[in-house]
Amino acid sequence: MNPEDERLLLAPVERGSRGLRLGLVASALAAGVLCACWGYQIAHDLGVAGINRPVFWGVYITNFVFWIGISHAGTLISAILRLTGAEWRRPVTRCAEAITVFALAVGGLFPLIHLGRPWLFYWLLPLPNARGLWPNFRSPLLWDVTAIGTYFLGSSLYLFLPAIPDLAALRDRATGWRRRVYTWCALGWRGTPRQWHALENGIRVMAVLILPVAVSVHTIVSWDFAMSLQPMWHSTIFGPYFVAGAIYSGIAILVAVMAALRRGLGLGRYISETVFDNLGLLFLTMALVWAYFTFAEHLTVWYGNEPAEMAVFWERVSGRYAPAFWTMVVLNFAVPMLVLPFRRGRRPGPASLVAVGVLLGMWLERFLIIIPSLANPRLAYTVGRYVPSGVEWGITFGAFGLFVFLYHLFLRCVPAVSLWEMRAGAAAESDTSLAPEPAREGVR
Repeated sequence: MNPEDERLLLAPVERGSRGLRLGLVASALAAGVLCACWGYQIAHDLGVAGINRPVFWGVYITNFVFWIGISHAGTLISAILRLTGAEWRRPVTRCAEAITVFALAVGGLFPLIHLGRPWLFYWLLPLPNARGLWPNFRSPLLWDVTAIGTYFLGSSLYLFLPAIPDLAALRDRATGWRRRVYTWCALGWRGTPRQWHALENGIRVMAVLILPVAVSVHTIVSWDFAMSLQPMWHSTIFGPYFVAGAIYSGIAILVAVMAALRRGLGLGRYISETVFDNLGLLFLTMALVWAYFTFAEHLTVWYGNEPAEMAVFWERVSGRYAPAFWTMVVLNFAVPMLVLPFRRGRRPGPASLVAVGVLLGMWLERFLIIIPSLANPRLAYTVGRYVPSGVEWGITFGAFGLFVFLYHLFLRCVPAVSLWEMRAGAAAESDTSLAPEPAREGVR
């Protein structure tokens, strides 16, 4: 990597740009909507939300499942690509790993928002208390706390370890208080062979460890539903169904964010069309996997013809939730199948548009899993109608703003594309090009 490339990758950190500053301000204002709406809800209690009986979970839990699913962009994609040695991964890994941490941070807020009294969240933790109360260890909700906490700590470490060499490079170029901060974060990195050996081993170990944690997290989230007897929730397929959906939505947000970085920061030389072409093929594969699971889930319900489940089935397919259901099918399956099989469709522009559509479709999928089942309970003593309130929509909008705000802050602190990985890729490519052609069998 030549000095010009290094300056280009470090420019957003060292100098910033007008676009980055405007994005930071706009996303901070959007995140402020979340704070304002949440503060209003705390002041006036949970009744300002549209939650009612029997629809006791609404948009808040929809957002929780959605953001936890998006967090799989970094671990499952970045870790698998690292372990398989895919060279085209190098511009992708840091972007994906950052998405994981920030999506978990945003998603983790929604159980607190849904509590209504967030200052009592510690009641969920297995801590001794004066009331002699202990959490129910058989509850999947407690499993969520443990799994997501572990996942967040592991993902943060998985993001930090590969960033150490770049933090050291910024330390050597910075002055004043920024130099002191980067010195502390670089942990004494000098780039010795021993340090490189330890770092590469640490990254490899974390990549192996984070994969089962990532799979278990969204499996446990699915058990929040599958462990109950609600119609169309009590299903053994929910574990792999949720994991497949998480990977699908994770690839979608990764494609969308990388297209924004490519255009906004001028990184087309590094985040090339080859990267989008390879991600597009993964995207297409996951679209087929998602369609298979969705079809299997609805086919078994339709064939079983159990009255309580059929009530939910027809509400989705042809009832009040039908517009959302068919929009989901179009965005998550029809559009990707019409665009992504073609090389032109896997270019940054078309692929990012498909990705935005899939994100909307996956949010609708989470909504359709939760709301129709609760609105048509197994015991038909009460049937409710749920309409999200303005407070819920404001918090939902603010959550996206908070995610963008955190990502903008990250771009002002760490290069969006890993410098040392790009150097390693360039060195490997140079070694390959200089290597002699292997002798053909039978030729002496």
